[in-house]
Amino acid sequence: MIRSATVNDVPEIRAMIRELAEYERAAEQARATEEQLREALFGEHPAACALIAEDDGTGEAVGYALWFPRFSTWTGTRGMHLEDLYVRPRARGAGHGKALLASLAATCRRNGYDRFEWWVLAWNTPTIDFYKSLGVELLEEWKVCRLSGEPLRELAAQAPDVVNPASGA
Repeated sequence: MIRSATVNDVPEIRAMIRELAEYERAAEQARATEEQLREALFGEHPAACALIAEDDGTGEAVGYALWFPRFSTWTGTRGMHLEDLYVRPRARGAGHGKALLASLAATCRRNGYDRFEWWVLAWNTPTIDFYKSLGVELLEEWKVCRLSGEPLRELAAQAPDVVNPASGA
């Protein structure tokens, strides 16, 4: 079963984020707290949405998908960015990942989103093969850019004042 996450799922979502980070060999980078996730998913201004995959027999959470809307200046339409898709190893091969992706694709169609995009690590061959089996197009010509830490602080320190015409400031 696929269902929308609830605030009660936050501890389990955080646990699966940690499991995903360990699988992706980056456990030290998964620092989000339950409080941060609660605010991001269920706060006054949610930043993201999540789905939970449950085992039909036990009702146990066996996977999740976390996504947020995006916008394309080229198409002039909204789209979806999938931040995380994770199915616990013991539940893989039972269709949970495909069901999560199909549910997200249906959300895209329902909301009129033109694009559904995400990233995958280049070394993650089993996942890449799974995505290819669904007809996913891998955009080899694009590179992900990230600015964080000290370089982010240094560039921000160089920012000119931004005028906001709406506030007169």
